[in-house]
Amino acid sequence: MIVGWRKKITKFPWQLLQHFLGVLAGALTVAFSINSLIIPNHIADGGVTGIAIILHYLLTWPVSLTVFLLNVPLFLLGLKMVGREFLILSTFGVGAVSIALGFTSQVPALTNDSLLAAIFGGVLTGIGMGLIFRSRGSLGGTDILAVYLSRTTPFSVGQILLGIDAVIFLVAAVIFRPEMAMYAMIYMFIATQVIDLVQAGMNHSKSVLVVTQAPQRIAEDIMAKLERGVTLFNAVGAYSGDSKQIVYCVIRRTELSQIKEIIHNHDPRAFVAISEVPEVVGEGFSSWRGH
Repeated sequence: MIVGWRKKITKFPWQLLQHFLGVLAGALTVAFSINSLIIPNHIADGGVTGIAIILHYLLTWPVSLTVFLLNVPLFLLGLKMVGREFLILSTFGVGAVSIALGFTSQVPALTNDSLLAAIFGGVLTGIGMGLIFRSRGSLGGTDILAVYLSRTTPFSVGQILLGIDAVIFLVAAVIFRPEMAMYAMIYMFIATQVIDLVQAGMNHSKSVLVVTQAPQRIAEDIMAKLERGVTLFNAVGAYSGDSKQIVYCVIRRTELSQIKEIIHNHDPRAFVAISEVPEVVGEGFSSWRGH
């Protein structure tokens, strides 16, 4: 009997459940941000949420219901364009945000300072959206419309989304006041940066590429002292025509001074190129769980 239960537990779609919980947590965070910071301070938003907020200001329509109603035709449009799991998680995300917006509609404003609201609203919304995207979901809306239009027009998805948001901000500036659109831009910029941070993680790494006369010694020292994997590429100098090996390694940012010292000790004239790596998945770094 215990073996049977173990088989059932193993077959249970734990990863899908994790994705649903991630979308739910993100939806609650986004809804709290909108109701406690964005709406009370009359800051516009992008996409469907921005349209819903403008309609709320003009006609006092509830944001939660408007977001849901605006998303229905867009999801019908996207039925044939997205995968089944993405569509399920996105539908769940839209429903969760709509319910959460209604549930948190009575929360008090955290601040009456529009600049603070734009900054911290961007942080909270970015965290929430990052959790949703990391969990394979989305909030539907203009993303689906942009994908559809990109297939029927010469514009890219990014250009279409930028155009839609620009129109929304322009309408907000004309109907209300220019500051509303300005704060909205600050809010959207911060939210975008935080979304990338949540999706990629905070453990940024460095990639190090070394052109040197002592590749083997440098590689052995890196593996011995830093316990990092090293790759050697065969290359040919374009000017000299000489064959050489290039050392490539990915390290944590805290190990940068150590690897510089290793390289300098073996070859002070080495050519070193160091680049940012937002995310690394694999042995010695983050695992594949949650990706």
